[in-house]
Amino acid sequence: MEKRIVKVADFIATLDNAGILRSAVGNDGNVVSSVTYNSKEAGEGSLFVCKGAHFRAQYLQDAIDKGASCYVTESEYGLGTDNCPEILVSDIRVAMPVIAETFYGKLSDELKLVGVTGTKGKSTTAYFMRYILDDYMAATGGKRTAICSGIDNYDGVIEEESHLTTPEIMEMYQHMDNALSTGITYLTMEVSSQALKYDRVDGITFAAGAFLNIGSDHISAIEHPDFNDYLESKLRLFSHCRKAAVNLDCEEQDRIHAASKDCPYVITFSQKEGSANVYGYDVKSQEGKVTLRVRGRGIEGYDDFDEEFTLGTFGTINVENALAAISMSALLQVPLEYMVSGLAKAISPGRMEVFYSEDGKRIAIVDYAHNKLSYEKFFETIKDEFPGKKMIIVFGCPGGKAFARREELGTIAGHNCEYSIITEEDYGEEDVNKICREIGEFVAAAGGKFEIITDRVEAIKKAITLMDDDTILFLPGKGRETREKRGIQYIDTPSDADVVIEFMK
Repeated sequence: MEKRIVKVADFIATLDNAGILRSAVGNDGNVVSSVTYNSKEAGEGSLFVCKGAHFRAQYLQDAIDKGASCYVTESEYGLGTDNCPEILVSDIRVAMPVIAETFYGKLSDELKLVGVTGTKGKSTTAYFMRYILDDYMAATGGKRTAICSGIDNYDGVIEEESHLTTPEIMEMYQHMDNALSTGITYLTMEVSSQALKYDRVDGITFAAGAFLNIGSDHISAIEHPDFNDYLESKLRLFSHCRKAAVNLDCEEQDRIHAASKDCPYVITFSQKEGSANVYGYDVKSQEGKVTLRVRGRGIEGYDDFDEEFTLGTFGTINVENALAAISMSALLQVPLEYMVSGLAKAISPGRMEVFYSEDGKRIAIVDYAHNKLSYEKFFETIKDEFPGKKMIIVFGCPGGKAFARREELGTIAGHNCEYSIITEEDYGEEDVNKICREIGEFVAAAGGKFEIITDRVEAIKKAITLMDDDTILFLPGKGRETREKRGIQYIDTPSDADVVIEFMK
């Protein structure tokens, strides 16, 4: 792949055109061959972006020492020279998409991007799309499709466990560039409220997008101050889409409908008889297999259909996600046969994964559920599919954010589970014991029994010893993630799935 070379003067010009350039000090004739905000990745010819709550001036000095061609900042450091000019901007978050597009070009005009937002179901829907598109590509001579999700990232060059639901804009452009350079046609990505609010997808246009649902979540001083801010952030997806699909079964329909007018073409999906373009009905679940019929009508450029689907993923909870994937596939003009074949084999690692003991009598379910809406839907599904089973849950809440989850999840666990073991879940810089005690108070207030075991692996092992043949063990929050955030460090740990596989034998 040919190495990109962009002049510092070009970045200054585009930042100035965007109305965020404050000043530039140093030689604008320098050339840039890479862009990064990570001082460990800085080197000869790099443009270094000074950003982040934990940013220190030493990171900038490290980048300069490694040969950076320039740096962009919203704080004056006074280190600009002809060798490494300082570009001062009014808002570094707004500047980052401008920098990325100046360096890489308008890549979303070349790559077919699929974007999914919602309070729950983003990962599963993204994986459903990936399986559908992969089957379509395999049949037509295309490459395996790319994905950027809360579970993992794949772009034809990089395959890794993800650390953010939506990558930072520099990484996003790198993923798009890698996909294009390796001949990939489609990239599906989860689009978080934080990515939308803080301009992580500015300058990116999705060929098709979906608005899944909305519930109260991510409310904190460092995320969204209130529900209105959270919803408004989610609704920004429509302004980034050429076409979009909307779930008619979720709340806030008036506001969603109003915002959807920012998208040139919108269709709807639903599990209720009515006017939806994509209607799912006759849903059945037997021995973990979900079947449904789906009727599609009135979709521009796509023949009407009425087809039976079988889902490869456990749980009727995933019907909504399947309808979203079918809707977006129709918007992309993917033939119906690949929707059927893709969904029949689609799985989402760590999402509603069911594990059985060797005798088949004890059941553990690993999932990424981490908020009120996803917990409610899970227990609703389990009560339908496993009537009379007792529930044990191992769960926690993150540190420093989404504080309402402690009451919401603790209350739901207390109402629905015979026993709760409260443990770590990326407690970060907050005291893990304090978080667990706060959750425990709400479990107890809802009539539940609990204990605290802060080491997540030990908590799961203890829960397994408490199981009998009438028990289902629920492990929400971490899925197949292999890291815990402790302090400001991410520590490698076994995934919940790995622990269950080892100790439920």
